Amino acid sequence: MTRRVVVTESEMDTMELGASLAESLAPGSVVLLEGELGAGKTAFVRGLANGVGAPEEDVSSPTFTLVQEYRGRLPLLHADLYRLSGDEADDLGLDELGRDGIVAIEWAAKLPRKPAGAIEVLIEDLGGDRRRITIERR
Repeated sequence: MTRRVVVTESEMDTMELGASLAESLAPGSVVLLEGELGAGKTAFVRGLANGVGAPEEDVSSPTFTLVQEYRGRLPLLHADLYRLSGDEADDLGLDELGRDGIVAIEWAAKLPRKPAGAIEVLIEDLGGDRRRITIERR
């Protein structure tokens, strides 16, 4: 297991951290995002999109659509489980959808089980635009 903790000073820093992570990801990678409302999960996903060559301006919170797809060197599937129960989250079949690309899941704690090999990202609001971001690879 590797663990990296970074304190970002702005939304741009958070996005750049997401972009640098995306550059190291391969098809089938799953990124599990946790943090309070407004912590910066979607900003981190904008960075992931940038890192795979997808337009970051296309990224928005998929709260009502559940899953959005962004096209780059790899497809990036962006899911938001905020409004779902664990059983509903399991029924989405995210593990099958992301085989050819990367899956980023906001509110990942709602999943009944974590996908094997998933990268966990915890974003903590430190006030203002500062965030503590912990990235764990198991």
